[in-house]
Amino acid sequence: MKFGKAAAGVALGLALALPLAQPAAAANVLSVGGENLWNQASARLVEGGTTYVSLRTVAEVLAPGAQVTWENGAARVRGEGVTLAAKPGERWLTVNDRALYIPHGVLLENGRTLVPVRALAEALGGEVDWSREAGVTLTPGSGRAAAPAYTAEELYWLSRIISAESRGEPLLGKIAVGTVVLNRVASREFPNNIHDVIFDTKWGVQFQPVANGTVYHEPTQESVLAAKLVLEGARAAGDSLYFLAPDLTNNHWIMENREFVVTIGCHWFYL
Repeated sequence: MKFGKAAAGVALGLALALPLAQPAAAANVLSVGGENLWNQASARLVEGGTTYVSLRTVAEVLAPGAQVTWENGAARVRGEGVTLAAKPGERWLTVNDRALYIPHGVLLENGRTLVPVRALAEALGGEVDWSREAGVTLTPGSGRAAAPAYTAEELYWLSRIISAESRGEPLLGKIAVGTVVLNRVASREFPNNIHDVIFDTKWGVQFQPVANGTVYHEPTQESVLAAKLVLEGARAAGDSLYFLAPDLTNNHWIMENREFVVTIGCHWFYL
């Protein structure tokens, strides 16, 4: 499948966490079936205007009958066809086999686990709308996450190139490497699918792990997580199409010919 152009800028973005800015006319409104659950859901705005809500309160609305528990430092939701986990401090939540990115992280306040309402709705099959007049409107749906929009093959290869290129990098660095791959998929200058971008030889081998064979190694768990997050829309390093680790290579063509974007870990990223 072909992915759309990554959002500009260094900041990570994900459609599920798009801000829900609240003008005065619609402040403090979280409407579910005509009832305002803003206070019950401990709803509040965080950086960028993202609306956060109590996972327990909203999960019970979106997935009636599901069990919400606290286990091993994470809030968990279990119901028919759905297993969800959100751990305060982490920048994602998992639901079934999917991982949804949360730029500002999962929060814990006054004993309540808070997550963005859009991410929770996506995880539990609901819909979120916003208008100046009505504020945030939450509509329950299936109570479970849809199947991921990416294929097993795309996850297979993206997780392997991320692991081979950035095994020792932090999660953000792994997401940035995955971003470059998907930016190339979206660019007319490169092939239009993940496998062919990784194994592209039009101008010579593009990724060292292809040349040395490490792309075939089993990926780390965090690399698989990063690949899932990128395939779901998480981005780092803006529109970068190239990266390198200057201390690990003698070929500095990218540094001399492309526009610098950002350094993440040991990698430098370029347009």
